Amino acid sequence: MNDFAFYFDLGWRHIISIDALDHILFVIVLAALYLLKNWKQVLILVTAFTIGHSLTLALSVYDLVRINGKWVEFLIPCTIMATAIFNIRQKSLQPGSLKLNYFLALIFGLIHGLGFANTIRFMLAKNEKIALPLFSFNVGLEAGQIIIVTGILLLSYLFVQVILIKRKWWIWALSSVAFCIALKMAWERWPFE
Repeated sequence: MNDFAFYFDLGWRHIISIDALDHILFVIVLAALYLLKNWKQVLILVTAFTIGHSLTLALSVYDLVRINGKWVEFLIPCTIMATAIFNIRQKSLQPGSLKLNYFLALIFGLIHGLGFANTIRFMLAKNEKIALPLFSFNVGLEAGQIIIVTGILLLSYLFVQVILIKRKWWIWALSSVAFCIALKMAWERWPFE
């Protein structure tokens, strides 16, 4: 298997795996505010997340950023809870009123990237060229995120536009479930011991 395929698969598995539940939940709450017709905005949103994620990975490989893993594992579900609260409190669902979401995706992507930083730091040597591995990993990650987002947008179409559940209820349901699961994760990963 060549390097591109290896790192693509690693990125893909980083999100399309039961072990990646926290990552999947984050992408779900990011996409919860949007409808199928907003697919371009959601694509930009998950790409902002990927940019933050890849920036942290690159800084980690060069050992410029290193944070205690216990804290990172605790902060990841906190980003899910914060995004869920943002969704629930959102008054307007017009694309212009959701611009803060892009910033949150980028910043929270930095935190999520730290979760994989230790693994990739050991896989790549400092003197190894990291451009292709990081690019390949992030293409795999982005492909996985697009699959999850497509599923959420199709479900939103079904529930909101076919079954005619109020959009606000759809957002609250997705966000509340994600919040509760993330709260349990945060509790289990409590770093103050």
